[in-house]
Formats: sequence, structure tokens, C-alpha cells
Amino acid sequence: MELTTFKPGYGTGSLNAVTDASSSVSIPENARSLVLSNLGSSTVWVRVTDGASTATTSDYPVLASQQVSIAKGRPQGTLSMVCNTGDSSTLHVIVGEGF
Repeated sequence: MELTTFKPGYGTGSLNAVTDASSSVSIPENARSLVLSNLGSSTVWVRVTDGASTATTSDYPVLASQQVSIAKGRPQGTLSMVCNTGDSSTLHVIVGEGF
């Protein structure tokens, strides 16, 4: 993995409504990093896998109004996300290289 400033994959970003029911989106399998921007006021938990999965509140938290960069393996092509019971948020997801 290249340890450089994040190089976004322009045109790959998506806005995702997140609720207390786990949902998933496809992400490019060859991408090495994700930048996750929580645009809402509730924590979103995420899980990256190479197949169908369900995110839980035991997974990686992206705090409200925060942005994180995480590495992902190849061929992981699924991002699952969920909020706590009764909460909702919007998560912007973009793939790229570096941190």
C-alpha cells in the first residue's frame, strides 16, 4: 500500500442514506482505500467485505460529522453500513489510493 496523501477516485463518490436497518453498496474491488464522510448527526458503523454482509454496531464507527480514511483489501467490493436503533444519517463514500 502506498502511504501518501489520499488520491480520490473522482466520479466514484456516492451519497448513502443510512438507517437502523443494515444496507450495502458496491465499491470498486481494485480500490485500496475509502474515505467515509458522515454528513449526519448520528454515528454510522461500517463493514467492508468481499461478499454480502450485514453491518452491526460492533463494526467500525464513523462518528457524526466526521471523516475517516480506511484501507480495504482486494477483492473487497461491498460496504455495509448501519445506525443505532432509531437513528439515521447520510454517508458519503469515495474510493481512492493512499490515506
